[in-house]
Amino acid sequence: MSYPTPDSRLAETLLSHSCALQPGENIMIQLVGLNGIGLVRALVEQVRALGANPFVRIEDTEINRSLLETGDEAFWKLQAAADQLPLMKLMDAFVGIRASENIYENSRVSPAQNKAYGEHFLKPVHFEERVNNTKWVILRYPSPAFAMNAKMPTREFAEFYYRACLLDYAKLREAMLPLEARLRKTNEIWLKGEGTDIRFSVKGQNWIPCFGERNIPDGELFSAPILDSVNGEITYAPSVYQGKPFEFVKLRVKDGLVTDFDSSDNDALQSILDTDPGARRFGEFSFGTNPVIEKPMYDILFDEKIYGSNHLTLGQDYEIASNGNDSSVHWDLVCIGADVYLDGELIRKGRLFVTEDLMGLNPEVFLGSAD
Repeated sequence: MSYPTPDSRLAETLLSHSCALQPGENIMIQLVGLNGIGLVRALVEQVRALGANPFVRIEDTEINRSLLETGDEAFWKLQAAADQLPLMKLMDAFVGIRASENIYENSRVSPAQNKAYGEHFLKPVHFEERVNNTKWVILRYPSPAFAMNAKMPTREFAEFYYRACLLDYAKLREAMLPLEARLRKTNEIWLKGEGTDIRFSVKGQNWIPCFGERNIPDGELFSAPILDSVNGEITYAPSVYQGKPFEFVKLRVKDGLVTDFDSSDNDALQSILDTDPGARRFGEFSFGTNPVIEKPMYDILFDEKIYGSNHLTLGQDYEIASNGNDSSVHWDLVCIGADVYLDGELIRKGRLFVTEDLMGLNPEVFLGSAD
């Protein structure tokens, strides 16, 4: 008797749950980094067994870095128009596996080079076409380097990785429903914590519960603040953006616009904020609710799902929960452990929900009552 491997189980979740792939559909499987080839093999086998059509792209991170360092506006326009955009338009689904073993690979890419890539390739191919017109899912793949960022032994990290990724998402969805119902009736959100005191309106905004359909691991509930309503200050946990590490970021905001800031790398932060007008405004707000993920590990696909966290995102909004912000930046910065008030009512004290209807999202309840 053969037993399913972790990769085959993960592939099944990605195809059946995240992408709901159907016979005859086209799916792009993109592997960035040469680690993770076993998952690609499992995906291709299952896609073909289903009668669907895989289109496989395997990209080396050092080659990608070289292209970023030498690419200009004309180069990225050509790459999008001649290759990736026409192909993406043929896709019904997309699985993006991020398997780089060096999160700082692109740390020397200049702001101008990042801007050219973001505006003329990433935005048209991914933000506009893939995000809005395919059933897509993005995930990382475990490695010793990834374990090192998480400050965990390699084997222990792999076990943690699959527990976080293969969470009972149907159960998580049920636990999220009361929070979603509250948020749909909320006018104002207030976050109050150490270094954070910020308010904004979400009146009339759409809310999207995420339970393994677009990210793996998952566990977020997102919308977008009313564009000019954000006021106050917010302090974020460690983050990496465009290959550049930030040990902390603190923003001061007036009428939706970042007016002042501090961080562990103010020159790099200044460059990101100056990318375009939308980079100083916010395009997303979210609750992190994955009960397995406890602390930052310099990887936003995990960090934005940390239980007891929120992210208030600089830059581009999502069409499905729009507030009108337009930018080539989308930086999911995470604030952990702030008290959360909805229209003046405290619903989360630190990292734990305190109202009876929301306690099912607390780790000791969710994991303690697992089947």
